[in-house]
Amino acid sequence: MKTKIGLLYGGKSAEHQVSMQTALAVIKALNPDKFTIHPIYITEEGRWVKGNELNGPVEELKELAFEQGEALTPTALAPTLFKASDEDAGPFDVIFPLLHGPNGEDGTVQGMLELLNLPYVGNGVLASSAGMDKVIMKNIFAQAGLPQVKYVWFIRSEWKKAEEAAFEKVETEIGYPCFVKPANLGSSVGISKCENREELSAAFEEAFQFDRKIIIEEGVTAREIEAGVMGNDDPDCSVAGEIIPKASFYDYKAKYQDGDTAMMIPAEITDSEYAALKEMAITAFKALDCSGLVRADFFLTKEGQFYINEVNTMPGFTPFSMFPLLWKHSGVEYPELIERLVQLALERHEEKQQIKHTM
Repeated sequence: MKTKIGLLYGGKSAEHQVSMQTALAVIKALNPDKFTIHPIYITEEGRWVKGNELNGPVEELKELAFEQGEALTPTALAPTLFKASDEDAGPFDVIFPLLHGPNGEDGTVQGMLELLNLPYVGNGVLASSAGMDKVIMKNIFAQAGLPQVKYVWFIRSEWKKAEEAAFEKVETEIGYPCFVKPANLGSSVGISKCENREELSAAFEEAFQFDRKIIIEEGVTAREIEAGVMGNDDPDCSVAGEIIPKASFYDYKAKYQDGDTAMMIPAEITDSEYAALKEMAITAFKALDCSGLVRADFFLTKEGQFYINEVNTMPGFTPFSMFPLLWKHSGVEYPELIERLVQLALERHEEKQQIKHTM
């Protein structure tokens, strides 16, 4: 029996196009002898459209933003959206949420899938929501004893009431250079590097376009080292990789548009440095109660000090993204990586079914 997999992609997020790239790559990598593929597209306006099962060759597939079929809200579609076909009244065997950013990677979709009692790939509600909110994530990491750079945060209404006080707090507690980021977004969208008050003010304006909460982090001179973590209760860590941006930092344009970035895999670090990174990555994974996959991002100073920057609970997932490449260099090719994640989802779901809900 083939596994019926529902691919959930697109989304009402600034990272819509990133999700589309990911979905196309996963579809082309899935083994048609093992899986039946059922696309579920979320438009940029937030409408959900269920596509037809993909049969036959998909190598030439280029377009996934289809509009045919009834487009409704997920709750209205739930009785039919999450079953494979009208002929087969059973639900999908597993859902793969290939969604980045808010309204998909932040626990909202995961909560819906939990209510529908459907297996799904990746992190659960808590890990997804905490991992999306950089402030909450960093607070949890602090509780777990993970070293981090200094940071402060603001909500929009607080800043509007006292802009001068906000800037002074950044300058007093963080200093320059610093990085201003939306608290709930990924793929380096809305991030600015600031060297002075004028740039800081512009960066606040920019970041608040994408979120009501922003975080400001200390700028450090360091290498950017990343590792992939995969598993459930007993996770494993990939080799380390290094991001070498040619620009001043690894922004959205460098990631997805001009290719102005190099990746070095494996990273040139010592065995003891890798051991420290691995321990911190797995500690972060467990601190957030993650499952399935995360990419853990670190700063490594010239003194050999690691600082955890963040984890991404649904990292870029094309064959050329860092997470799949890290596992490729660890001996796990892209199609096998997808199959492992599906298996981890099914195992986690099976364990949940053993939990008693009544006395």
